[in-house]
Amino acid sequence: MKTSIFEKLKSKKKRLQRLKEKIIKFYSEVPESELTDEHKEVCDYLKTNEINVFPYSFIEKYQSSGIEIFKDKTLGLNYMLWNGKKIYCKEEWSVKKAQRNFNNFLIEQDVQSPHRYLSNDFDVRDNNIVVDVGAAEGIFGISVIEKISKLYVFEPDEKWIKPLEATFNPWKEKVHIIQKAVSDINDMDFVTLDQYFKGNETIDFLKVDVEGMEERVLRGAQNVILNQEHSRLAICTYHKQEDASSISSLLAEYGYRISYSNGFMIYYYGKDNIVKEPYLRRGVLRAFK
Repeated sequence: MKTSIFEKLKSKKKRLQRLKEKIIKFYSEVPESELTDEHKEVCDYLKTNEINVFPYSFIEKYQSSGIEIFKDKTLGLNYMLWNGKKIYCKEEWSVKKAQRNFNNFLIEQDVQSPHRYLSNDFDVRDNNIVVDVGAAEGIFGISVIEKISKLYVFEPDEKWIKPLEATFNPWKEKVHIIQKAVSDINDMDFVTLDQYFKGNETIDFLKVDVEGMEERVLRGAQNVILNQEHSRLAICTYHKQEDASSISSLLAEYGYRISYSNGFMIYYYGKDNIVKEPYLRRGVLRAFK
């Protein structure tokens, strides 16, 4: 018998409630001397709120219903306005789905979010050459587009290409959109950054957000990364429990200094994502030379 949507939602709610209880129990048994203020903040939030990927009260100021969606009749695409710029969405998205997803994008890049790529002390600079691996809707690129000299956008999902072309059309002379997945191999489906750039391009800033493939992207970019003198990297580390540790070790070998975005994420999506102790994950690793 096919499981109803209601039953699936009920099952998911129970599963997340159990996860929440496990996290609270785990940290209640950690010695007080080993708990940081960041750990305590998350635990305090969980004790009085439902579990969330972003276990912080800042998410309460975001409501998807408040996002206005516009229609570009010429292109047949919906878009939202963000800081005066149009960000287009996938062609098949309804208005409500666009609102929900754009709302999530905005939460991710809130100044208090663990998923935020940039900070006041770690930012893209004027005239930088920027590479965005795993661009999706392009919110990262659009946030810096006016001050940089060149942007390379890698996005394998065909359904994002038309929206990305529309979003970056006002700056198309300095934007390269590459419909390709980036990894540590080169074949019909994948390309390495070493192969694509072949050591001939300066990369001032590299952002990578690729659903758990981040370490493979970096291993396929060893020459590119090692050849840069003052580059900065923003690498997502929340897709798998061990990502922060393994990626920081790899970049340390490459001669980078490491810091992280503030706070933690509780990431419970993905079939191959094993959620286990210590549960809380760093969102974005920021590396620099």
